Amino acid sequence: MARVTYVQPDGSARTCTNFEGMAVMHLAVGNLVDGIDALCGGVRQCGTCHVYVDDAWAARVGGPGEDEAAMLEALGDRIEVRPTSRLSCQIHITEELDGLVVHVPDNQPGV
Repeated sequence: MARVTYVQPDGSARTCTNFEGMAVMHLAVGNLVDGIDALCGGVRQCGTCHVYVDDAWAARVGGPGEDEAAMLEALGDRIEVRPTSRLSCQIHITEELDGLVVHVPDNQPGV
């Protein structure tokens, strides 16, 4: 089992628990976390699962892959892309990520 904490723009936080292997996005959607809409279902096409990985976790999570980085760049005119920006559909929960903290942006792009 692994825990992920989703911090909302207002500072409120919600911790969800599930099994390893699941994407951070799927855990959020399954637990109705506000701000993670995941309209494309996790195929890097919409950016509505965009999160900021907490600075304390950024090195452990790592940066985006090539396709994910391209999607974030394409969304750059609609979202604030930061060095810790990731699509939560591309972060898979592992034992090493138990306790992960991600921040949900103020507004997500529409499709």
